Amino acid sequence: MNVPSRRVRRANEDSMRRDGRYVLYWMTSQRRLTSNFALDRALAHSKDLGVPLLVLEALRLDYTWASARLHRFVVEGMRDNEAVAARMKDTLYYPYVEPRVGAGKGLVEALAARAAIVVGDDFPCFFLPRMQAAAASRMGVAFELVDGNGLYPMAASDRVFTTAHSFRRHLQKTLAPELFERPVAEPGRGRSKAPSACVDPSIWKRWPRADLDPAGIALLDFENDVAAGAATGGARAARETRQNFLQHRLGRYSDERNAVEDGAASGLSPYLHFGHIGAHEVFEALLDHEGVPIEPFLEARVATKAHGSREGWWGLSPGAEAFLDEAVTWRELGYNFASKRPDYASYDALPSWALATLADHARDPRQHVYSLADFDNARTHDRVWNAAQRELVRSGRMHNYLRMLWGKKVLEWTRHPRDAAAILIELNNRYALDGRNPNSYSGIYWVFGRYDRAWGPERPIFGKVRYMSSESTMRKLDLTSYLKAYGS
Repeated sequence: MNVPSRRVRRANEDSMRRDGRYVLYWMTSQRRLTSNFALDRALAHSKDLGVPLLVLEALRLDYTWASARLHRFVVEGMRDNEAVAARMKDTLYYPYVEPRVGAGKGLVEALAARAAIVVGDDFPCFFLPRMQAAAASRMGVAFELVDGNGLYPMAASDRVFTTAHSFRRHLQKTLAPELFERPVAEPGRGRSKAPSACVDPSIWKRWPRADLDPAGIALLDFENDVAAGAATGGARAARETRQNFLQHRLGRYSDERNAVEDGAASGLSPYLHFGHIGAHEVFEALLDHEGVPIEPFLEARVATKAHGSREGWWGLSPGAEAFLDEAVTWRELGYNFASKRPDYASYDALPSWALATLADHARDPRQHVYSLADFDNARTHDRVWNAAQRELVRSGRMHNYLRMLWGKKVLEWTRHPRDAAAILIELNNRYALDGRNPNSYSGIYWVFGRYDRAWGPERPIFGKVRYMSSESTMRKLDLTSYLKAYGS
């Protein structure tokens, strides 16, 4: 297929190499071999040039917050990708897991030296843009980055949206036409058989293909001692999670997504973060579950007037409407900000009203002040907060509503709001499977006023920033079993 041009951008000024042995797809954030615009782009080049496709999925050891938890989740995805690639007869899948810090240095450049063109994933967050920019300057061949992050291309608007309402209204005007062009569900199926990519034996010898037994991760030396969580990574687990949600929880999502006991949350966030499932695949599966043919549905959405409301524009069930508002409006709002604001992770990127009111109250007395170590080890006076922190540490996840309370209390119990932001970023990115993502920073900085408005009455410490309490949370949610599970 022809990938929409606004999803493709050049990362360097080098030319395509017509005598290249293969097309190289350097997979870094859309870690799947289905429903993937970057893969579609690479396969199109492969077909046009008459050369095979080489897919490199590499995992380095020294990224910030690297741990057995994150590594195992990614390696489980690699195992699924290897199985899918085995059915793509003209595609060679090359998984590489760095055995020691620095061992993978030079691999991308070595493979690019024999490539006709390199295609990569365009992701606006964490260390990936810096890594790709550095590699692009050394490749000596054309390098394209493809945006497969969400339903709405990051380049489709130059505007930085400051509220969910404004972004939602914009999407209601502009999103539907974008959805007529979707990634191929199962690319490579039915293609004529061609020789697999020929990789120089010296490359195989220096950078051996990874042994994808997750047990081997225990032999790696991580700076962060974070144990693997219970969640299984990979495309297969992602599809099972999606189907379980659609069949058993979507109908309750509108009313019960914040429930703790048998709640209706989707559980898809880690899989979307690591690219084990894509937004388009989830969207199409949702429409199929709703019994809605996609093309007539999109035609109707094009003709539907934008109103900015969270309900009604999609024309679907209440559960589907509520889920799409979270999975599209709120999720892609974070990608909009991160793709256009290099300071997306900075406290100084808060709205001016929030910076002003927090500065006004920065010296207010705090009844409780805790250190990073106290928070990390759940050593506060508040049993609800401690339970939420233990859930995060043990499982790599946190209940969505409790995550908001978790953040608000750190703001209340630190000496300065800047300290609170740094602590939240550290804890979230260290433990959460869906951390290190544009939505991580959206959620963290929502605590301080991003995407929100000034609230009254003005309070100590918070000023005009929205306030939350454990007492009100306990009145709103039934936490009996939750506190029993994570209370100690």
